[in-house]
Amino acid sequence: MKSASGCHEERLSCDARREVLWKTLCEACFQRLVPSEACVLELGAGYGYFINHIRCNRRIAVDKWPGFVRYVNSDVIAHVGEVTDLSFIADSSVDFVFASNLVEHLTQGEFAVVLEQLQKKLKPGGTLNLLQPNYRFAYKEYFDDYTHVAVYSDRSLVDYLESHGLRVIDCRPRFLPLTVKSRLPVWPFLIRLYLRLPYKPMAKQMLVRAVFE
Repeated sequence: MKSASGCHEERLSCDARREVLWKTLCEACFQRLVPSEACVLELGAGYGYFINHIRCNRRIAVDKWPGFVRYVNSDVIAHVGEVTDLSFIADSSVDFVFASNLVEHLTQGEFAVVLEQLQKKLKPGGTLNLLQPNYRFAYKEYFDDYTHVAVYSDRSLVDYLESHGLRVIDCRPRFLPLTVKSRLPVWPFLIRLYLRLPYKPMAKQMLVRAVFE
């Protein structure tokens, strides 16, 4: 039987193209949302593509895969565990929470537990930032990943968050393509150009940002 670590590395191997993508996304998009003195928490950090490139005062990363600690920078606080248990984080200490391609792997009950804890961990005005497949546009590929257990479109995710006490401050139904595994080159200047386009061809991932009321 394969270990959890082996399964993770087999299904989601470290990819230099994702490194380029996330470095550029942080520089061109997410960094302006994160003050230099902020504390940033990433849930489901994986290979650390986001948390390693965001600049702030304090960085925390959580993932249940033990191998992820080898990939995050040495100044990142790396915690191995379920995202449903954030008891190791002080209340009202986090400014910016980020998760990419995570909540579709959680049951709605598990997601509710995460939100309940984040309400305590976020400072007033702190934001939850979710990037993930939008079922409205990615329905053909959505369940090619057998670990997907919940279905969200931009509309249903907004409704779910609002039903749990959050106010959505930004919803971009088409933000990024579903994958970097295509014939298109992954070059920083093309990524920056794509982010500026009013209409984004092939975009099947959404970005939703929200705050607790």
